Order: sequence, then structure tokens, then C-alpha cells
Amino acid sequence: MCRNIRPLNNFEPPATRDEVTAAALQYVRKVSGTTKPSQANEEAFHRAVREIAHLTEHLLDELVTAAPPKNREVEAEKAKARARLRYGA
Repeated sequence: MCRNIRPLNNFEPPATRDEVTAAALQYVRKVSGTTKPSQANEEAFHRAVREIAHLTEHLLDELVTAAPPKNREVEAEKAKARARLRYGA
């Protein structure tokens, strides 16, 4: 999985449309091998981002879990702590 794609499920508040679109964009960039498509591929690239974002929203709406929702600030701090350990302070 691409490192820039963050888990979006089971957060309070739920993932925003912008977060879902950003994840879809990262996925399409990874799969296509480009960050900016050529003019010939631009429409297909953007259509893929829209469709993947749409399907991701449906997936997130349908997933169920017994775990309590995660707090965004707590999870962000955990990620920062892992980064400090990995890369040093």
C-alpha cells in the first residue's frame, strides 16, 4: 500500500470527502505511475479518481466494526511518535 494513503475507517468524526478524494488520487497516481497525467490521459486519470473516491465512500459507509471509533488527534500523535523513533528527533 502507498505510504501516503491513510486508513479512513472507524474515525470520529468520519472521513471527509476531501480525505477520500486524496486517498483515491494517491491510489491512481501509484497505479498509473505518474503524478500528473499527459493531456491524452488526463480525462481517464480524473475519471478514475472520481470513481475510486465514490466506491471508497460506499465501502466506508458499509464497513462495520465492534471497535470503538478512533480519535484523529490521538492517532496523529501515535504516527508522530513512530516517525520520531524511525527517523530520530
